[in-house]
Amino acid sequence: MRLRELPMKSGLLFLFLVVASLTTVDAKDWPGSAKEWNGFERYDFSLHDRSAIVVTPKVSAEGRPWIWRARFFGHRPELDIALLKSGYHLVYCDVANLFGSPQAVRHWNQCYQTLTTDYELNSKPVLEGMSRGGLIVFNWTVQNPAKVSCLYVDAPVCDIKSWPGGRGRGKGHEPTWKRMLTAYEFENDEQALKWKGNPLDQAEELANTELPLFVVTGDADDVVPMEENVMPIVEAWKKTEAPLQVVIKPGVGHKHGLDDPQPLIDFIKNHSK
Repeated sequence: MRLRELPMKSGLLFLFLVVASLTTVDAKDWPGSAKEWNGFERYDFSLHDRSAIVVTPKVSAEGRPWIWRARFFGHRPELDIALLKSGYHLVYCDVANLFGSPQAVRHWNQCYQTLTTDYELNSKPVLEGMSRGGLIVFNWTVQNPAKVSCLYVDAPVCDIKSWPGGRGRGKGHEPTWKRMLTAYEFENDEQALKWKGNPLDQAEELANTELPLFVVTGDADDVVPMEENVMPIVEAWKKTEAPLQVVIKPGVGHKHGLDDPQPLIDFIKNHSK
């Protein structure tokens, strides 16, 4: 039947068109039992032997878009909630203590394959990396640029020498440094300090992906100083034609989020269609 033949009033016709632009909530049930999270259904389960969380929208937007959070699930959730309201899924796959290492990237590769095939999520997620989450977000992007729609990083770690190493201006954290050595299978400090697989070492390659990038950082961050982490990556991005938005919070240390997240929300919606 042609749309013009439907006996609808204008208001009902508008509602029909809106609903027609959305898909059903889920093509396949998620594992585990649903629990409530900020008004949405949350599922906690194991995915390739790592903890995973998926929060589902009331109705999935066309194309089943999703935001893939790398660290601190539930911290400063304004963006995640706004995107859920817009029909995005929210996904978390726990690789926090793998520090963006090759095994972390391999695990994300496995998760991506399952999420995009078995659960039919979009082939190009939004990546969200806070603090150490910047390591996996950038390192995964280097290997999978065609599988990313855009990136949001917030006070991101971009060099293990800076954090947890503390070999620059940052404080560092020796117990975490030792865990990082194990995650990367480094034999000693010297091997770690010579590692050239940090996001900072790959700034030009990252920028050449020409993916949209939104950066939030504080200029008083003494845990993950922006000068030895994200700013060299920003400078590399500026040399390309890629969309870039940078928010530097004056006098702010290692804290995340924006008082007004609307510009970030708009940026992601615009670049993840």
